[in-house]
Amino acid sequence: MTELTRALLGAAAELVAAHGSRGLRMAEVAAKAGVSRQSVYNEFRNKERLVQAVALHKTSEFLEGVRERLDSTPDPLEGLREGIRFAFDLAEQDILAKSVLSGANAEDMLPFLTTRGRPVLKLATSVFARHIRRHWPDLPDPRVHLIAETIVRMALSHLLTPGSRPIEAVVHVTEALLAAGRDG
Repeated sequence: MTELTRALLGAAAELVAAHGSRGLRMAEVAAKAGVSRQSVYNEFRNKERLVQAVALHKTSEFLEGVRERLDSTPDPLEGLREGIRFAFDLAEQDILAKSVLSGANAEDMLPFLTTRGRPVLKLATSVFARHIRRHWPDLPDPRVHLIAETIVRMALSHLLTPGSRPIEAVVHVTEALLAAGRDG
């Protein structure tokens, strides 16, 4: 990713958090990044593509941190716990994530996690599937995918509608799915 792309994505993320994607103006992104409006259009073509790029960039940031935590311990369930904890902590700190999850100014971004969330779901599922395959190599691919997707969906559900002990809920459901995979 070029410095220009990084600067534009950062500027756009801040502006979306403040005004929502409907309130995003390419000229404001350009001004915030210190470039011409044409540079923004040259890089992303239109506002919709810029907003999609912001969503995927933020997802990648989250998932890189999750991936690091998953790999940081030899205990796969502790890695899962740390990865999910990281995602929840980052969601509380990141201005765009807070805005999207609280609906404050970026409610129009919420579909990137729900009705139009397939790219986010696919990326996140692949991170958890890699972790599961590494630690439970005998599980068949359909089971791995089911467990990984369930982890992601549960985590998103708890992020969107906070519940009690979300990290433990994700870990316990994962353990149950893994046990079912060994039993049947």
